[in-house]
Amino acid sequence: MTKQRRLLLCLTLTLGALFTQQTNAQTHASNGMVVSTSDIASQIGVDILKQGGNAIDASIATAFALAVTHPPAGNIGGGGFIVFLDSEGTSTTIDFREKAPLAATEDMFLGEDGEVKDNSNHRGALSIGVPGTVAGMYLAHQKYGSLPWEVLVDPAVKLARDGFPLNWMLKDHAERYAAQPDEYPFMATFFDNDQGKQVEVGELWKQPALAKTLTLIRDHGHDGFYKGEVAKGIAKFMRENGGMITEEDLAAYQAVEREPMKGTYKGYDIISMPPPSSGGVALIEMMNIMEQADLQEIEFNSTGYFHLVAEAMRRAYADRAQFLGDPDFNPEMPLDHLTSKEHAKNRFENIDFEKASPSDSSKFGQIYDGTNTTHFSVIDSDGNAVSVTYTLEQSYGSKMGSDELGFIFNNEMGDFNPQPGVTNRSGRIGSTPNLVEPEKRMLSSMTPTIVAKNGKPVLVIGTPGGRTIINTVFQTVLNVLEYDMRIDRAIEAVKIHHQWLPDRILYEEYLMSPDTRKALEAMGHTLQSRTRLGNLMGITIDHERGLILGHSDSSSPNGAAIGY
Repeated sequence: MTKQRRLLLCLTLTLGALFTQQTNAQTHASNGMVVSTSDIASQIGVDILKQGGNAIDASIATAFALAVTHPPAGNIGGGGFIVFLDSEGTSTTIDFREKAPLAATEDMFLGEDGEVKDNSNHRGALSIGVPGTVAGMYLAHQKYGSLPWEVLVDPAVKLARDGFPLNWMLKDHAERYAAQPDEYPFMATFFDNDQGKQVEVGELWKQPALAKTLTLIRDHGHDGFYKGEVAKGIAKFMRENGGMITEEDLAAYQAVEREPMKGTYKGYDIISMPPPSSGGVALIEMMNIMEQADLQEIEFNSTGYFHLVAEAMRRAYADRAQFLGDPDFNPEMPLDHLTSKEHAKNRFENIDFEKASPSDSSKFGQIYDGTNTTHFSVIDSDGNAVSVTYTLEQSYGSKMGSDELGFIFNNEMGDFNPQPGVTNRSGRIGSTPNLVEPEKRMLSSMTPTIVAKNGKPVLVIGTPGGRTIINTVFQTVLNVLEYDMRIDRAIEAVKIHHQWLPDRILYEEYLMSPDTRKALEAMGHTLQSRTRLGNLMGITIDHERGLILGHSDSSSPNGAAIGY
């Protein structure tokens, strides 16, 4: 039975040319779709598609809407990546990762004892990198958008100005921060109404300061954020709170278009993000390793399967730690080698199928020779596909912001290696490619990905999750391509994570059997449970039937796949 035939049997027979069905499992559509962690933002993206906008237009509108409706990660104060495959089969990426300020130094977070002082690379104004989101969206629009910029940003302006009903997730966050006013003064009142009281569930949450900032961005594009009133406000905040970002830093920031990382897996083309994201390189390396195995002989979710997946992860993350960083500062990264079939063959041949490999903090990958981000996926009626992951780093980033500007700053400086030369078993990495330097982009794990066949997209996928992102995307891509899973099942299936150091397998609680855990431990693996890994937003496309199928991870309480 063909893959298309099996997929068809899973669908209801009542699908019409313009019919969209929302089910608990997945959403079906025939024209276009947006899948994001906010139903409001997804609907705004689809509205743009219905107005004749393309996938880039819908992505821009969705991103700005998420900056209003999903403040833990949706942002104009952070950065991220776009992967774009157009209807002609041409792919590109846009890098709008944050940068270190001009005044940054490689030892800026260290005290006199040479240790990181007061967790300053993750907390406080020193942890804030120069934001890139507005620049990235504006560059995408200038090169590939079709509708006017103002049309794409205006829905977010109205959302912030007029408000939207507060949901239970945000209410929970509001109460948590309100209980810690001394530790998080900005966040303690972030969810208050104009009477100074915390907004209740169902009440319209209005953000007038954010609306004003978004209006300047709507009316002035890139310069509405990086120059003028907003830039002055950011620089003022930094001066008053011990940060480094200046008006000069903001004026100098530019997003960059880069060639994608490309690989293949059994006839499919994998298109993902290049450095400064490590996602594309590691994803392709792991897929290449899995291609070496006879997966027909290894039962899905068996002990042998999890062992093989963990060992592939271990090797890719060791290479990540040793070699990857900002390409503008590391021009000699061996990307072609790391993503080659030959390198994967050497890595695969070193796997012992009876026991776990060591993770040696002094040797990186040589021994193998021989919490917050958000993602959305978009497809339009012409077959243009966009995969976007952007972030503030941790949930609500630095948890700092200006009352006059209304948005939250990232804490992305924590993604640099903070102690030169210090790599240890706890997971701290001190390799040179990702040390702090002025105007350098910090290494990322974000892995927005598009899988294509014959130049047409068949899967658009991505997730938040910090360093777990790469592995969550990897397993979902493998589930779809190797095990022919529906997108909802591929997303909801059990995931694991191994990142070389610390040497442990994270697994999703209640989704791995006790017998499997015991068998893995007997092989030498250390296991630790997590409630959930990732928050995937995915789309698959059946070109033969003209059907689009999308799913928002069940761990996202307000997420939605909306099509038309």
